[in-house]
Amino acid sequence: MLSYRHSFHAGNHADLVKHIVLVEILGHLVKKESPFDYIDTHSGVGLYDLRSSDSQKLQEHNEGINKINPDEFPELDKYFEVIGSYNDSKSMDFYPGSPSFASFFIRKQDKGWLFELHPKDVELLKSNFSRRKNIRVQHKDGFDGLKALIPPSSRRGLVLIDPSYEVKSDYDLVIDRVIKAHKKFSHGIYAIWYPVVNRKTIQRMENTLIKSGIRNIQRFELGISPDADKRGMTSSGMIVINPPWLLFDKMSQLLPKMAEKISQTNKPIYKCDVIVDE
Repeated sequence: MLSYRHSFHAGNHADLVKHIVLVEILGHLVKKESPFDYIDTHSGVGLYDLRSSDSQKLQEHNEGINKINPDEFPELDKYFEVIGSYNDSKSMDFYPGSPSFASFFIRKQDKGWLFELHPKDVELLKSNFSRRKNIRVQHKDGFDGLKALIPPSSRRGLVLIDPSYEVKSDYDLVIDRVIKAHKKFSHGIYAIWYPVVNRKTIQRMENTLIKSGIRNIQRFELGISPDADKRGMTSSGMIVINPPWLLFDKMSQLLPKMAEKISQTNKPIYKCDVIVDE
């Protein structure tokens, strides 16, 4: 199924937690001069016009990025710096997708690998990164692409796995592919984004990871409303394997503050915990 288009959802509350965690990990990787590989299994188009008809149809950015005032969140200065680099003025007309956040950090010695299956989105993705010779775009299933690249030649890397989950089997497939990749590249950083539509499904993902024997797994989740049986995403999160050592402390302070801003109830909704110790 290829019906999902992120252009309808860019800048929403799910993008907040996903991209803030992504920025923190990438900022950690560039502290060393040695090269790293960035692998994005489900890239989308990479950059989204919030003025477009797609974005304006749902206006989900008004419940996400537009709720977060940069002046109130100095700890997110790098995140907002990246967003600002894709906009010509103080107004936020464009919101970067994960590939664009990564591109901001990728240096000449690093490599980016972007995978996208949607025929229209992959052409836009190629156009957006045509000038970056060390960022390669492939019209290919990201799970197959991941298998071919692991372990990367740099022996340092971040794998972002961010499917739409429009196919229910993706929840189990994501964990299966991460476990297999980890066996070949155990010290790599893996960041798995997930939507909370059914909590039992997410718990099954967590339990499978716990049983896998993989160590050092943390979870960061942000929501707008409590878990519910009704259709729709109430929260979303990032499961991170081998996270940077300062990530947990930063997110444990940041998530409650952000949750207060975006919650549609009187109670902030977030999770920040260790699934498996080191």
